[in-house]
Amino acid sequence: MFYETNDNRHGLPHDPFKSCIVPRPIGWISTLSAKNVVNLAPYSFFNGVASDPPMVMFSSNGQDPHPTKDTLANCADTGEFVFNMATWNLREEMNRTSAPVNPDADEFELAGLEKAPSVIVKPPRVKASPIHMECVVHQILDLPGTNPKARNAMVLGRVVGIHIDESVLTGGLVDMAKVRPIARLGYMDYTRVDHVFELLRPKA
Repeated sequence: MFYETNDNRHGLPHDPFKSCIVPRPIGWISTLSAKNVVNLAPYSFFNGVASDPPMVMFSSNGQDPHPTKDTLANCADTGEFVFNMATWNLREEMNRTSAPVNPDADEFELAGLEKAPSVIVKPPRVKASPIHMECVVHQILDLPGTNPKARNAMVLGRVVGIHIDESVLTGGLVDMAKVRPIARLGYMDYTRVDHVFELLRPKA
């Protein structure tokens, strides 16, 4: 099959685009508003984009329930955010933080999550998560959008501090079989890291 994305006439029950880019790491992003209201939300368009210096990105699209989502607004206002690793053990809590609630709601409390203080930035961390990255906003890029009522933007952040729980280290390496991170597929589907294999790069 083939279809042009301008008219999106794929003839399928649901748009297959997201199912063709998998798995996608979940950016579980905590921020703080200008009024010191804590926000926590998952973003399935998230990834690392550079290592020297270390940088990550996530994109925010849609109005839920406002034209600019709270996470994006907080990043623009305060210039800071924290990435919290979403794991199998925290899957239900992560999902609860995706609910569209008012800007004055604290998703940590709604999901029953304990906060942990960050070292460099002000937004708190999800204490139960084994890995966190404290970030400062490098740039916010507005992207094309088909809905004039919803802002579509990508946030680029510079990682200024990393927390790793020593319980997920094996021989000095981060052991993903211990972390058991979850990732987003298409539709309402997710996956979990259960199997890790090594593949060495070929030599010149």
